[in-house]
Amino acid sequence: MKKISIVLLLLILYFSCAPQSYWKIRVELPGMAALNMKQYKKLVLTDFLVEKETEDFKLKKELLDYFSLEIGNQFKGKITSEQISLEKKDFFQNQDFWKGLIPDSAETLFLTGHARYSQEIRKAILEKTSERYQEPVSSAKGLAQRKFFTLALTLYIIDAETGEILYERNFKESKGYPNPKQTANFAFFDLMQLIKAKFFRNIFGDETLQQRYLVFD
Repeated sequence: MKKISIVLLLLILYFSCAPQSYWKIRVELPGMAALNMKQYKKLVLTDFLVEKETEDFKLKKELLDYFSLEIGNQFKGKITSEQISLEKKDFFQNQDFWKGLIPDSAETLFLTGHARYSQEIRKAILEKTSERYQEPVSSAKGLAQRKFFTLALTLYIIDAETGEILYERNFKESKGYPNPKQTANFAFFDLMQLIKAKFFRNIFGDETLQQRYLVFD
């Protein structure tokens, strides 16, 4: 925070004589973590409850692989995975189900959740107007299509010793691609990057780049 204050002060002094009435800048601000991950020594990833798996893309596996790698880059404790069968969403709220589910559960967290991944082709008729120094104005209609992917993901962080939910949040991200042959695997990583930025800001307090205005009298 002290570093940010010094940068802002220098910018104010530098631009105080500028003719502009304001100056737009981008600064990195520290996030506020909703959970102190440093007090835990172990994180256990469970199987995710997936509403519908597809043959060409295994969402459950991809989620486990993604979180194992990305969280491992920041979490200082040990990360493992357990095959825990989750048959319905009611299990996440059941403290007795999680409490004592694994041995040595002190200072241990579960990362779990449920997910839905879908794709669709959206089509629209676009009208293009041409004006090239001639009358009358000519217009042409064409069919445009984009392939959209949507990832809905609910994440839970649960205390393995007490079964209490310490963190819960719903994420839903969508993205369209002009290529109708876009693969589900490629789009998955694009969507997970959007979710990761929000999720890591919640649990690790990652810095965020925000826009600010310096106003001069």
